[in-house]
Amino acid sequence: MPSAAPSTVQAPPPASTAETPLDGLRARLGRTHLRQRLGLERDHEVFVLNRPGAHFFYPENWYSVHGAIRHCLRLSGLYGRARRNAHRHRLVEHPLALRRLPPVFHGMRILHLTDLHVDMAAENTRAIAAAVRRLDYDLCVLTGDYRARTFGPIAAVIEGMSEIRDALHGPVYAVLGNHDSLRLVPELECLGIRFLLNETVTLERDGARLHLAGVDDAHYYQLHNLDKVAGAIPEDETAILLSHTPEIYRQAAHAGFAAMLSGHTHGGQICLPGGIPLIWDAHCPRRLAAGPWRYGALVGYTSTGAGTSVVNARLNCPPEITIHTLQPD
Repeated sequence: MPSAAPSTVQAPPPASTAETPLDGLRARLGRTHLRQRLGLERDHEVFVLNRPGAHFFYPENWYSVHGAIRHCLRLSGLYGRARRNAHRHRLVEHPLALRRLPPVFHGMRILHLTDLHVDMAAENTRAIAAAVRRLDYDLCVLTGDYRARTFGPIAAVIEGMSEIRDALHGPVYAVLGNHDSLRLVPELECLGIRFLLNETVTLERDGARLHLAGVDDAHYYQLHNLDKVAGAIPEDETAILLSHTPEIYRQAAHAGFAAMLSGHTHGGQICLPGGIPLIWDAHCPRRLAAGPWRYGALVGYTSTGAGTSVVNARLNCPPEITIHTLQPD
């Protein structure tokens, strides 16, 4: 048995002996992470498409849920307004106070976009691109969910993301969300979007350092590796964590991150007056579903997102484009 192990480790993917763009990620992710991510994506597609089975009522499977929501909005007379709201983005200027922030980074502006779902509605993508083109910031971060569905072709996603990337300037860093396939990474990195796949980058100014870490999706795939990213950061230096979902807020706080930027929840998307979400699809307190929050020494921000999911409509929860301005805590 021991003699068979090396050949198993070195074996190429059974579908093809040719090198693929994903093979370039092997060294970055590690063999296990790569295999797990691709395998779980295949499992998920089977799960969703198993319509006759026990998973019929999975939201992507039960297509009538989309129509039911639209019908309720029409009956209430709110559908037209809700659709228009979906591409009326508000700009949120948020002061992000970080402990031990080096003085040279005071005033740094970080553009934060999340839950773009660019293949959901072309008018939303155009509105996002138009809104960010005129903004002033130092770097941009994207916290996942670039496509509307959770499986299937990605060509429309690449096209929509290309439109948004053309409107951005400066460095762009990103993480994957629960809607996203690993197959997006090589294509989007060719556009100049640097993915952080349980990885860390160091920003330097005048000899001072600020760390930006990103983890794989912690909601569905649960392949986030906080040990790996935190271990790459000196304990006495400041780090910002990008996570698609705020659900890992406790782990992030105890790992020593100063801040965490997230999305995923859409803030509820269709909310009661006052922005009170009916659902937020995350295992975390409602106070973490939208806007700024704190847990112990960790400061966090959950964006309501720039796009829409399930139905292209928003009520009492406008789509959001956020700029975080760094300041000392």
